[in-house]
Amino acid sequence: MAGETVSAGPVPETGGAAGDRDLRVSDAEREHVGMLLQRAVGLGMLSLGEFTERMDTALAAKTRGELNAVLIDLPGVRLVGQPDPAGRATPSYAEAPGPTPASSATIRSRISSVSRKGPWHVPPTMYLNNYCSSVSLDFTQAVMSTQVVELRMDDFCSSLTLILPGAATVDVDGLELIGSSVNNKVRTGPPIGPLHVVVHGRLRFGSVTAKQPLAVQWRRLMSGF
Repeated sequence: MAGETVSAGPVPETGGAAGDRDLRVSDAEREHVGMLLQRAVGLGMLSLGEFTERMDTALAAKTRGELNAVLIDLPGVRLVGQPDPAGRATPSYAEAPGPTPASSATIRSRISSVSRKGPWHVPPTMYLNNYCSSVSLDFTQAVMSTQVVELRMDDFCSSLTLILPGAATVDVDGLELIGSSVNNKVRTGPPIGPLHVVVHGRLRFGSVTAKQPLAVQWRRLMSGF
């Protein structure tokens, strides 16, 4: 899209092997198609209602023919077997995503609720890829391996809540927002305390809230009297 050509699986009508449309698809293929549909919403090609309908079809798709159906009318998406006017080599959505570094973790949810709290181990980098979900990360009792924690977001119609200890700081200036909101109730700036959280990436039709526990907020309020 936006000048990018993306392969969306082989089709037999234009030279693919017989029965290609009946080949089974994997979760990685469904998720990649979901990312293409999210991009189409961000570019104004699909309404939210159309996105939801097509996403439901993609998540339920069992064959490549069913999966191709949700992309076939989107400009910039080329099905394998059709000519590529630019002559570029294009990847197939069948390719599995690359390995995640050992020092990172991924939270990937679909229409779900995810919570991390208590003495959970926090990696230096976390990847967030959520659709119509609610994610809560409570750092107040977490076991930290580094002072700076990086959160890389690629979320759609999802909310992220960060609960940070009193001395922590957060940076949310690197977020690309599309129809979204950020509510930061925590100090910003350089990493001057034991924890500094940096949030960047893309958020479409969602929200990010950074706050401290109620007890910390109450103590600060009382100290003002």
